[in-house]
Amino acid sequence: MTADYDLIVIGSGPAGEKAAAQAAYFGKKVALVERDDRLGGAPVNRGGIPAKTLRETALYMTGFGRSDLYGVEVSFGSDITLDRLRSRAAAESERAGATVRQNLDRHGIALVRGSGRLEPGHTVAVTGADGTVTRLRGAVVLIATGSHPFHPPGIGFDDPDIDDSDSILTLDRIPGSIVVVGGGPVGCEYASIYGALGVQVALVDMADRLLPFLDAEISRSLAECFADSGIRVMLGSPPAAIERGPSGLKVTVGGEVLSPDKVLFVAGRKGNTDGIGLAEAGVQLDDRGRIQVDAEYRTTVPWVFAAGDVIGPPALASVSAEQGRVAACHAFDIPFKESVDQLPPFGIYSIPEVGGVGMSEDQAAAAGIDYTVGTYHFADNSRSRIAGTTYGLIKLVLRRADRRLLGVHIVGEEAAELIHIGQAVIHANETIDRFIDTTFNIPTRSEAYKYAAYDALQRLAPSPPG
Repeated sequence: MTADYDLIVIGSGPAGEKAAAQAAYFGKKVALVERDDRLGGAPVNRGGIPAKTLRETALYMTGFGRSDLYGVEVSFGSDITLDRLRSRAAAESERAGATVRQNLDRHGIALVRGSGRLEPGHTVAVTGADGTVTRLRGAVVLIATGSHPFHPPGIGFDDPDIDDSDSILTLDRIPGSIVVVGGGPVGCEYASIYGALGVQVALVDMADRLLPFLDAEISRSLAECFADSGIRVMLGSPPAAIERGPSGLKVTVGGEVLSPDKVLFVAGRKGNTDGIGLAEAGVQLDDRGRIQVDAEYRTTVPWVFAAGDVIGPPALASVSAEQGRVAACHAFDIPFKESVDQLPPFGIYSIPEVGGVGMSEDQAAAAGIDYTVGTYHFADNSRSRIAGTTYGLIKLVLRRADRRLLGVHIVGEEAAELIHIGQAVIHANETIDRFIDTTFNIPTRSEAYKYAAYDALQRLAPSPPG
């Protein structure tokens, strides 16, 4: 038997869930196909929420960065710490997955368990865990199958002590030492989490700075924060060679050999496009296996749409959710969301956090803009000093001619929250005068915006005559 729907969504991550809910809200009959036991995709089960929960648990249990402030040393046995890390992350993932299910139920969306595959005639064949096949027919199909860690050749991921960003969550012990290969968001997050737990950490990357898409000053500041917390940052390194020797793991970086208990290798992600019938249906992929879509998130097959990590960067849960909503609106000509925000913020949940939105200095210069900056260090911020979180800074990038704000970049506690203030001002096409004129509570980290703006004004002031 074949059931008919207006929309069939394959995948329950942010893009799939929000696309399904958007269409259902406007009266469409929707089915969502999911093969995993828990709904929510990678952000709920293998990345976002579990990793961020590990971060908060590690900070709380160790008093990282604050024990010196109060003269109190917090110590837990490794078994107790591991149990807390695991149980807290599992509980939050379970809660988030249940929230997705509640959203589907609230919108009357049919949940079909199994692996979905495109077939001719607007049909999706769903193979359940027991091998039974259910066929669904939909006017529109949206693929939101997400991504998985990329495994380059030559890395022995079958070794129990060589992990990717998924397997690292199944901790069997807290290691004494770890080498993290990859200075991107995931590598920085896990390196700092393990550093907070007292693990000896080396962070290795071939690039000459962490997170190369960041403003260069913010990258340097983050690396300095890591070094100050005891993490060894090895940048501009040749490719790391990893092997298992008689005495354990060996990681060769240039002429140096490291002997860690564990290795975390994070080298990007690959779209989940295998086994879902894309080629047979005529859905075109790019040279990295990502589904190609147009501005409406329509693929090369008119009735098939795609959104989220499976179409490639920026691969942010927040952006994926918006892509799903926009795709659903275009698929059914719903006059609600026509495009995704062109100014999305990013948040990196390392210790300390990083947030950014808009242009960096390099981007402003490349665009030929006559710009200047304003900075303020959290070491001078009362709220940060009270909390003992004085690392990092806020940086404003602005156009000289009219003081219009072009970008905001932050490294420090709550950076992923603070960045939204700057995003709102850029969206409104306002100048740094907004921060000068706004009254901020004292003491707060938010008032750092005001003092960064004052710093920019000083840089704009004409130089006194010589």
